[in-house]
Amino acid sequence: MATVTANGIRIEYESFGSHDAPVIVLIMGLGMQLIAWPDPFCQKLAGAGFRVIRFDNRDIGLSTYFDDRGVPNMVWQFIKARIGLRVRAPYDLNDMAADTVGLLDVLQIDKAHIIGASMGGMIAQQVAAKYPARVRSLVSIMSSTGNRSLPQATKEAQRALFARPANPTDQSSIVEHSMKIWGVIGSPGFPTEPAELRARTQRAVARSYHPQGVARQLVGILACGDRSKDLATIRTPTLVIHGDCDPLVRPACGEDTAKKIPGAKLKIIKGMGHDMAAWPVLADEILAHVRTVAP
Repeated sequence: MATVTANGIRIEYESFGSHDAPVIVLIMGLGMQLIAWPDPFCQKLAGAGFRVIRFDNRDIGLSTYFDDRGVPNMVWQFIKARIGLRVRAPYDLNDMAADTVGLLDVLQIDKAHIIGASMGGMIAQQVAAKYPARVRSLVSIMSSTGNRSLPQATKEAQRALFARPANPTDQSSIVEHSMKIWGVIGSPGFPTEPAELRARTQRAVARSYHPQGVARQLVGILACGDRSKDLATIRTPTLVIHGDCDPLVRPACGEDTAKKIPGAKLKIIKGMGHDMAAWPVLADEILAHVRTVAP
């Protein structure tokens, strides 16, 4: 892994494959670090002839934290968003899209295939909308347009997402809390061995645990509201992937995303929830998509 300064912040990133190959950039979701993109997934894409770059978004992992901007009152911000009032955030999805393009600039990458999952899909959408000349193709995975008329997360998923560890200063307690979340939002059709899931969770918690940053990221999503008008401007070849068992970002959100982006293709994966457990299928779908785009 390596660290660069891009868009005025420190960004931690990792690269797989040949530096001379066409580039795939992976953008992870809310509160998730670059290691949430499974190593075998990245290796499969790289083995197919691509340079694969994954990185920590701002306020998470080993990239710059924005603790000096305070922790938002989440209840109040959600109320404001629900009733249509303006949500003020330390930064929003457009700032995070600028981080992505800033990373491309520093690495001297002219254009890339941009792939995002969940919040990362929203960021990827904004990269394609705001910086079309930098994007070869777009893949939006288990993401949304921000249209607030769409179905909300299930009550169980909401409770899991907003719950807190019994002891937020103890790593084992944080791991147990995370395991419960994955148990709710994971993919029933692609079960992960508990020991493997626990090992990955322990690795993530040991690397970084920064819930304040997660709160700021979440408010940054709310601050952007409905981005349908931005998505309507995208002319980049686009693939939208969603799981039919996603309890957090419901399948209708993926369907809406595909409708709002002109010419976008929609792939619904049976048995997939809101995680990367279906990565072999995702990799195949992504490779089929990016190979249709001229180099």
